[in-house]
Order: sequence, then C-alpha cells, then structure tokens
Amino acid sequence: MADWLCDGDRLSVETIQGAVDIQGLNGGIPNSSNGTNPGDGILLRWRGLTLQLPRTNNAGVPSYTDGRWWWRAQNLEQPEFKQRRGSVVNYSCELIP
Repeated sequence: MADWLCDGDRLSVETIQGAVDIQGLNGGIPNSSNGTNPGDGILLRWRGLTLQLPRTNNAGVPSYTDGRWWWRAQNLEQPEFKQRRGSVVNYSCELIP
C-alpha cells in the first residue's frame, strides 16, 4: 500500500495474508476484493502503535477493524481512519506524494 499523513503523523499500512486456504473451493472464495480474501489483514503503524486489523467481510472495497480501530482506503487520496472511544473519532488522512 502507501503512506499517509493522518492528523499530522505518518501512517503506513502493510497488507498481510491470512490463513484462508482458497484451494478446493468451487468458484473460489466469495467476497474476494482488491486482491484480498476474508482472513487477510493489515499492519497499520501510526504514532508508535502497530495495529493488526483483520479484513471485514463487508461487500465492496476492503475495510479492516478490530472493533476499536477501523481503516478503509476507498479513496487512496483520503482514506477513512476511525477509532471508537465511546463515540467515533475520525482522523483526517491524506496521501503522501
């Protein structure tokens, strides 16, 4: 993936493959999107944190969440990055050229 500036700090995302074995399934795995499969995830690094977020099984552009943190890069220029802390905190992100 790429790197972004989120609320003033660099954020990097690395895609990781999950443990889903796609061999032997007739028609492949449903809901494969953008080269990812259910069971895949990301490592998100930001402000000294390293978060491992599993891919959701939502339709469309892959999104990732652990129930507290949420990431989706439908628009690579301005991805969605949120945190649930009682209410939802939205972080403003922009692609680093």
